[in-house]
Amino acid sequence: MAKDKQVNQITDMEVDFAQWFTDVCTKAELVDYSGVKGLFILRPYGYAIWENIMNYLDRRFKELGHTNVSMPLLIPESLLQKEKDHVEGFAPECAWVTHGGEEELSEKLCIRPTSETLFCDHWSHIVHSWRDLPCLYNQWCSVLRWEKTTRPFLRGREFLWQEGHTLHATAEEAIKETEQMLEVYADCLENFMAMPVVRGRKTDKEKFAGAEATYTVECMMHDKKALQSGTSHYFGDGFAKAFEIAYMDKDNQLKAPHETSWGFSTRVIGGLIMTHGDNSGLVLPPRVAPIQVVVIPIASHKPGVLEKAEEITNRLKAAGIRVKCDVSDNSPGWKFAEYEMKGVPLRIELGPKDIEKGVCVAVSRADRSKTEVSLDGLEAAVPGLLDDIHNALYEKAAKNLRENTFDAKTLDEAKGIIEEKGGFIRAMWCGDLECEMKMKDAAGVSSRCIPYDQEKLSDTCAVCGKPADKMVIWGVAY
Repeated sequence: MAKDKQVNQITDMEVDFAQWFTDVCTKAELVDYSGVKGLFILRPYGYAIWENIMNYLDRRFKELGHTNVSMPLLIPESLLQKEKDHVEGFAPECAWVTHGGEEELSEKLCIRPTSETLFCDHWSHIVHSWRDLPCLYNQWCSVLRWEKTTRPFLRGREFLWQEGHTLHATAEEAIKETEQMLEVYADCLENFMAMPVVRGRKTDKEKFAGAEATYTVECMMHDKKALQSGTSHYFGDGFAKAFEIAYMDKDNQLKAPHETSWGFSTRVIGGLIMTHGDNSGLVLPPRVAPIQVVVIPIASHKPGVLEKAEEITNRLKAAGIRVKCDVSDNSPGWKFAEYEMKGVPLRIELGPKDIEKGVCVAVSRADRSKTEVSLDGLEAAVPGLLDDIHNALYEKAAKNLRENTFDAKTLDEAKGIIEEKGGFIRAMWCGDLECEMKMKDAAGVSSRCIPYDQEKLSDTCAVCGKPADKMVIWGVAY
């Protein structure tokens, strides 16, 4: 037998959470570093996670009538300048192409940080009548934003995402679309990725550049910080007017349509890691995992063990389970550690004694609990075990969110909570930007959202004491 490879250890999250995160990203073989700072290589295992997310969302988008398109990579500077608030919001992060070959370009070209201007320019050419609406488009692509501080998944200069862009005849239709797509993201996070979310609307300070309203889903990580995990924006008719998009309605009146956009990126893979991972590595919910089940033969040199392991692997594949059988010459102990590092939800151990009894041992990555399963009933049992793992991971994350969300009635209370406990703070807010900034400066938290689920904690703003009717979630964010 070949000498076992060493399974790399990772830093404990309690010792250094940031280093733990980086260790998991690299040692679970999700990413590698490229020759350009902030541009990360998404390795096959990391990309397979993104593929599963893409497939889930793409199916949902198409069920709702959206069509995939592809826009250019480069945006002329003059086009980007057409919407003032939008360009000002993205200017610090723009990367520019100034030369084509050896010739200097007559106009700078921006490498897309987002594609609102490209879609609007296209719509100005093709939308003329109410019959052309709605336009329900989505694009899967990469974008470039020149971040100063970079980290795998969380702050990459180039990252993969989907960006949905839609155009509607009325504000009511566009707002309905904006809210509907946020719910699609919430469903993906909760029911596919086992990540509980807080749904809400951003304050004006935190909304997307050029938007009238931005809606968000916020998740809490192991370290009690917030991760903005998906956003949906209502633009009103501002972009349409800036780009001279107009349509003739049924009464032969010329009108400006209303626009939305919504996005979900590989950032959520960082959220997966920080929501579910542990000191042994990645922990993946079964529905998003590239490998849902790994079969490990025990004493594989003994007659019939490999054959039986491959037989049950093929049976599980036929049942629609994403399964791998590891028949390498590494020891079972090494394999256990390797697939724990990669976060495979369910491990099936099968040895000579198990075969004699007609059973195998199923081990959950969520809590390492062991279940003896009849080989004859394996296909029927495994889906239930995978659902149990999803539910256990969701409940653990929901408990973390519940137990680390605190109410504060004053700024001093909020500051004390963040210093002593961390987590999310629920506090009333008068709506004044000055109070929002004071909360950030004094307590070190930003407004995450005005949650859909409102509760009147008091009659007054936690910062200034004036009348308040909005409860806000505050927290330290990635």
